Parts: sequence; structure tokens; C-alpha cells
Amino acid sequence: MKTNYQQHLDKKSVIVTAFALFSLFFGAGNLVLPPLLGFKSGILWWLVAVGFCVSGVLIPIMGIMAYARLQGTLFDFAKKVSPLFSVVYCYLIYAIAIALPSPRTASVTHEMAIQPFWNSSSLLTSLIYFILVFVFVINRSRVLNVVGKVLTPGILIILCALIATAVFNLDFDFSPTEMNQPFSSGILEGYQTFDAIGSVVVGAVIIISINLKEKTASFKEKRRLIQRAGLLAGTGLFLVYGGLIFTGALFGDSFDPEISRTALLRGISTATLGKTANLLLSILVSLACFTTAVGIVTGTSDFIKERFNGSILAYRSTAFLGCILGILIGQFDVAYIITVAVPSLMFIYPITIILILLNVVPEKWGSSMVFKWVVSTTIVFSVPDFLGSIGLGEHISPYVDWIPLSQHHMGWVFPALIVFILSNVNIQKRA
Repeated sequence: MKTNYQQHLDKKSVIVTAFALFSLFFGAGNLVLPPLLGFKSGILWWLVAVGFCVSGVLIPIMGIMAYARLQGTLFDFAKKVSPLFSVVYCYLIYAIAIALPSPRTASVTHEMAIQPFWNSSSLLTSLIYFILVFVFVINRSRVLNVVGKVLTPGILIILCALIATAVFNLDFDFSPTEMNQPFSSGILEGYQTFDAIGSVVVGAVIIISINLKEKTASFKEKRRLIQRAGLLAGTGLFLVYGGLIFTGALFGDSFDPEISRTALLRGISTATLGKTANLLLSILVSLACFTTAVGIVTGTSDFIKERFNGSILAYRSTAFLGCILGILIGQFDVAYIITVAVPSLMFIYPITIILILLNVVPEKWGSSMVFKWVVSTTIVFSVPDFLGSIGLGEHISPYVDWIPLSQHHMGWVFPALIVFILSNVNIQKRA
């Protein structure tokens, strides 16, 4: 028979944590990327939606499930490869997170929530924006409550209004697709959400926040809480992404084919929500972007604090430097930041996906040897995609075209899978 405390942990805490996870995941890229995908995919919107949700929902939620098992930090994700590799990976992940997706939230906020109303500079927007982020990060013990109870319901209400209006008022008349490879295009565009990286960054924030709130809960209770909250948040993300992609597909003939991501979202909002569109969209963008920035800066500061033996000064200094970096980079436009992010994503994303998967599989299939061989293989076969993203694709294509899925920029998948199988078979033979 469950105690009152256990019932409280099962119900209220699951909902609050799920809301927090959803909001920390659902940021700038998650908002502006899906409508354009649907707009370009046309009648094949469902195929691109599946691809997008693989990298934008399935993998990130598996990352949260891995945290439910580990209940540790990002360092624990990669330590089976080697402690040195794990430290380098952690610094690389947090450097990318705080230098690209965090500032991008300020850029999206300026283009969609500030620029349409006031003729102010993007520098002023990013300055005020990251001052507020800094205030929230310094008060990190309240992150889970504020994000879960206040901000996320507002995001969901506005999103549901936009999607429902489009679905119930437009004819299901789709344009031909502009994509040659809709499924893989959806997967690669899902990289730009940074959600797999986000899962290993904000997952640590959730763990620390739960430990602060649920001090008497057992390891098993916290694992159940995280797993249920992760599934609930994943379902919400899937429905929202699918709805936004579907909505974008419904407007396939309504806008200039060369329209930007932010302009398309503004146009869809105006068409569906009428006169209140700009105000509602501004609120949505501000909430979605802000919560993600808070999660990233908090997670990075937590990591540095741990590396410096729990130093509060290290935590506050990292938060301050992260916000300064956000101010400087956040003044650039969204398209520029997305373009700059591609090379780093083509390299770090496959490694992150593999680490998440290896931390989810049964313990007997994820030994230290398996980690070493599979991660090493993934790194090697990610190099061609990285080189292609920086303009060297023509020089290396004759040497890598034989790799399965290399034409889809996923040449690492089959080699990693083969090495995973072979290394486990080798372990079984030795046993």
C-alpha cells in the first residue's frame, strides 16, 4: 500500500517534472524548425515528421531514461569510455550548448517577439534577456517550480490554439514535396533542435532539482518519477512537433517558397489567430526560448561547480560568463547561428546519440569495452560528415561513398551497429 508521500511523488511531482522537461526542451529551434519542414515537405509531411521526431523526441527522451538509471551527471554518461574522454566530452558539450543554442534563444526572441513591435537593437534585446536569465540561474533551486508550474502551461495553451485553428479551418490540400530525402532531412533538421544534447545537459538540472525537492525519496522512487515524467514530456513533444509540421504543410501554397523560418511562423500565426497573433506569438516565443536558456546556463554552471568541488563562486562565475557570451552571440540573426552550428552538430551529435543508446541498453550489453569500441567507431565515421559540412565534401566523397547511408550524412550508423554487435559477441565468447 502506497503512503501519502508516495502518492504525492507519483502524481503531482510527475506532472510538474514533465512540464519542466517539456519546457526545457522546447526552445528556439523547436519552435521555428518544424513549420518550415512541413512547408517544404508537402504531402510527405508525415515522413519528415517521423524523421524529425526520431532525433528530436525519441533520442532525447531516451537520454532522460538513461538519467533515470544513472541519476548522476553528464560525466557518468561517458566515463565507461575513459575518465579523460568523459571530461573532454563534457567540456565540449557544455561549450557548444552555451555558445550556440543558448544565444540562439535570444536571437529568435528578438526577431519574433521584439522586432515586430519596437525598433530596438538586437544587442539591447540580448542584454536584457540574459540579465533575466542570470537572475533565474542564480536562484536555481526554484527552476523546477517556476518552469513546471507557470511557464509551460502558457506555452501549451498558445500552441494548441494555433495548431487547432489550422487543423479545423483549412482544407487538407498538400503541395508536392520539395525534398529529395524527407526522412533523413527530418532527422538532420532534428539535430538543430539540440535536444539530444539538451537531454544530457538539462537532465542533470532535473536530477539536481529533484534531489533538492524530494530529499527523502529513494533511488527507485526517483527513477520511477523521472521515467514517467520523461514519457509524458515525450508524448507532448511528439504531438506538438507533429502538429507544427502538419500545420506548415497545410500552408504549402500560401507563402513565398524562400520564406525564412521566423517569417513563416509569424505568417502562420497571423493566418490562424488573426489580430491577436503577434501578441500571442510574442508570449510563446519569449517563454519557449527563455526556459531553454535558463536550463542550458544552469546545467553548465552545475557542471563547472562540480569540477571545482562544489564552489558557489565557480557556479556564479560560469553563469555570468555564459550570459556574457549569450549577449555577444545572441545579437546575430537566427539563420547565421543555425548555419554556424552545422559542423559542430555533425560531429558531436552522433557521439551523443551513441552514448545515450549505450546507457539505455541492458548493462550486460553496455560494458566498458563496448563503450570504447562503439564510441571510437562513431567518432571515426563521423569525420566525413563533419568535413562535408565545412565544404570539403567533394574532396572526400570518392573515399566514403561506399559507406552505407553516407549520402544521408549518417555514415556512422551501420559501422557503430556492426561494432556493437561484434564486440558483444566477442564478450559472450570470452565468458
